[in-house]
Amino acid sequence: MGGSAAATVVVFDFDRTLIDDDSDRWIVAEMGLTHLFNQLRQTMPWTSLMDRIMEELHSHGITADHIVQCLKRVPLHPNTVSAIKSAHALGCDLRIISDANLFFIRTILEHRGLLGCFSHIYTNPSFLDSEGRLRITPFHDSTLSPHACPLCPPNMCKGLVMDQIRDSSPGNERRFIYLGDGSGDYCPTLKLKGGDFVMPRKNYPLSNRIHSDPKLVAAEVHDWSNGEELENILLNLINKLGPTNGEGHIPLLL
Repeated sequence: MGGSAAATVVVFDFDRTLIDDDSDRWIVAEMGLTHLFNQLRQTMPWTSLMDRIMEELHSHGITADHIVQCLKRVPLHPNTVSAIKSAHALGCDLRIISDANLFFIRTILEHRGLLGCFSHIYTNPSFLDSEGRLRITPFHDSTLSPHACPLCPPNMCKGLVMDQIRDSSPGNERRFIYLGDGSGDYCPTLKLKGGDFVMPRKNYPLSNRIHSDPKLVAAEVHDWSNGEELENILLNLINKLGPTNGEGHIPLLL
């Protein structure tokens, strides 16, 4: 996945934004580990907890392929799929910033034929060890360089990633559209500027946080509640920002 010099950068959260569920919780529930998960939830950081869950699955003979087959059943709204493909076809630079992990995200995107639409995926690294067990590690290694952001969990500050994306962009002509749902999406929302857009999922923590004190957010806010609204709003905003690849505008969805 290479970079892009597109003028419009569309950044997706993954769980409950791009997909209609939480990929971590989906695996936990489908594999029958909800009790263990809840038991350990208050004693471990989330990423360490998911690594522990993978250990438990491995000890019961659940292979990476079993996990892949399970992830293929994760619900994804068809309008979200078409919105991603349309935005990519229009020349937007699509990226993901997620607190899930690379194995889960790549598996789901590959299954849906969407992986090639994204130039970058920023998430918790994952790998298969020598025994074939899936390992999940933090995006930010807190033992080496804690990000010190009070808004974000220790393993990942999405706002720091947004800063890095903007710093790596040529000039100031790029405009951002950020889609998210959770409290972890508030920090990157605060990094957006006037001329940018944020699309929080309606009645989820990000939307509630934004609307509790709207003046703190410089970007224009457009709430959505399902895949149909996501597609409609996103493509209209891309139109509003203008063509990014010389191919002109797409028809407005009304």
